[in-house]
Amino acid sequence: MKEILNMMIVLALICGISGVTLAVLKQTTAPIIEEQELTYVQAPAIDQVLETHDNNPIKDRKRFDVDGRSVMVFPAMSGGRVTGVAFETSGKGYGGNIGVMVGFDLKSDTLTGIGITTLKETPGLGMRVTEHGYTTQFKGHPIEAVALTRNGGDIQAVAGATISSTGTVFAVQQAIAIYKTLKTQLAGGWS
Repeated sequence: MKEILNMMIVLALICGISGVTLAVLKQTTAPIIEEQELTYVQAPAIDQVLETHDNNPIKDRKRFDVDGRSVMVFPAMSGGRVTGVAFETSGKGYGGNIGVMVGFDLKSDTLTGIGITTLKETPGLGMRVTEHGYTTQFKGHPIEAVALTRNGGDIQAVAGATISSTGTVFAVQQAIAIYKTLKTQLAGGWS
């Protein structure tokens, strides 16, 4: 009985030490992982949707609370004034969530474009939502009535990838709702 108790104590200590080690490791690597994601996943999409700016949108980013969730907003500035913003939302695709970076022009209330950040869609079909022909449909598009043609809008779905196209448009619609909520805060400037 005493041997079993000793083994249980040793096992509990090993588990405790392992748990603490993993927690410290996760806490230590979290900022490094976030920086890598910003640099290699989000930065290319941000550059794609925020073409004209004289600042570094990643360094100038801010978190906003929108309806109980945190949204990271990347500003495009020109002469110290915010001219546009971008942030990431997601929609359900065939293979999982599709991350979409959506850019907005504050002056004209139009989309400056979209960039796909993450997706696990079918190669050759669903992956085509990342192609230039599909994504350019959003550039300069008014924020009102963004929808696929089958739903009364003017966005052409990718042939054979209806679920992926629907997920992308849903992500853009979510971004528009967030943008409308944030617009009054963004009009006050960026500090």
